[in-house]
Amino acid sequence: MTKMNREVLVAGVGMVPFAKPGQSPSYDEMGAEAIRLSLADAGIEYGLVEQAYAGFVFAGSCAGQRTIYKAGMTGIPIVNVNNNCSTGSTALYLARQAVESGLVDCVLAVGFEQMSPGAIGDAFPHLVSPFAEFDAACDAMVDIELPLALRYFGGAGKSHMEKYGTTLEDFAKVRAKASRHAANNPLSVFRKVMSEEDVLDAPVIWPGVMTKPMACPPTCGGAAALLVSRDFAKRHNLDPKVRIAAQAMATDTAITFEAHDMIELVGADMTRHASNSVYEATGIGPEDIKVVELHDCFAHNEVISYEGLGLCPEGGAAQFIADGDNTYGGRTVTNPSGGLLSKGHPLGATGLAQSYELTHQLRGTAEDRQVEDVRHALQHNLGLGGACVVTMYEQV
Repeated sequence: MTKMNREVLVAGVGMVPFAKPGQSPSYDEMGAEAIRLSLADAGIEYGLVEQAYAGFVFAGSCAGQRTIYKAGMTGIPIVNVNNNCSTGSTALYLARQAVESGLVDCVLAVGFEQMSPGAIGDAFPHLVSPFAEFDAACDAMVDIELPLALRYFGGAGKSHMEKYGTTLEDFAKVRAKASRHAANNPLSVFRKVMSEEDVLDAPVIWPGVMTKPMACPPTCGGAAALLVSRDFAKRHNLDPKVRIAAQAMATDTAITFEAHDMIELVGADMTRHASNSVYEATGIGPEDIKVVELHDCFAHNEVISYEGLGLCPEGGAAQFIADGDNTYGGRTVTNPSGGLLSKGHPLGATGLAQSYELTHQLRGTAEDRQVEDVRHALQHNLGLGGACVVTMYEQV
């Protein structure tokens, strides 16, 4: 990866309130409203959009067209994107490439999801599973019957506990922190503050490893971002305050299976590879980052991601948490939005909801969630199977 040559600006962002399954509008209405909000935020009309990338996991083919048509029908290319939990940031990645390449000057990325209650299952049981090799590797390391994601990330958390002495209390502190942050986010699905004791006293999913609040909930929602070139901004009298300084996507390497470690099976190497590429491209290191939105689908993955992103040394996550370096007053405010754990995790929308939060942080418009003196912001969005997108934003 090389540093971007053509400046890509975040002209507008939009997001609808996230909701529990059964309590939201339909996916197309949520996505279309997020688009309208992003257009209003940018101060431009839909007719200026030249391409669109629509991210979703649980909807039929061309759901992107159905959604985007509600905002406008101008015959532009619309590409539907599915990359598991990193779908939203994959749509953003494609939109960024289109602008950076000079092919177009104004591109829309939108993500949406209308999920069902309960753990995610196999949507296509009659087909070979993309997770077949992952499942076989997990079976060899994890001896407990739980739904797929719970086994994977719980197993990774257990591996971290065994290697580094991390405790259940550490994961509970992460979850309690998420609730405190979400209390200031009117778009979060959960805004009730939980103490560490509340998290520990909740129903147990995996004894000694996980309680129910440590897993993110199935969620419905939509979010969008408009990316433009500097020339476009000048022509239309726009004054964006945020740009994408660098972005990288990584997929699995041989270490995912060869390490025989659940931490690697859930994408730690992808996180390291993508984040290191971004740091190298920008000259901005993890020590320079005051705010990050990272993929806390489970409290366990937030802990693992601290280390994968270089926010603390390998094995240093427990001390990072104990020192309060993951919250306000500490070194790197992590998931000021409340993260996936409290804000919610509508798969297709998550990456763009992270972009929404960080754009407002860099603009200084995050209200009660505002982190002080933010110049750069880091986004980490991970999908098993796998893909990881890491994005560095900076003030213009």
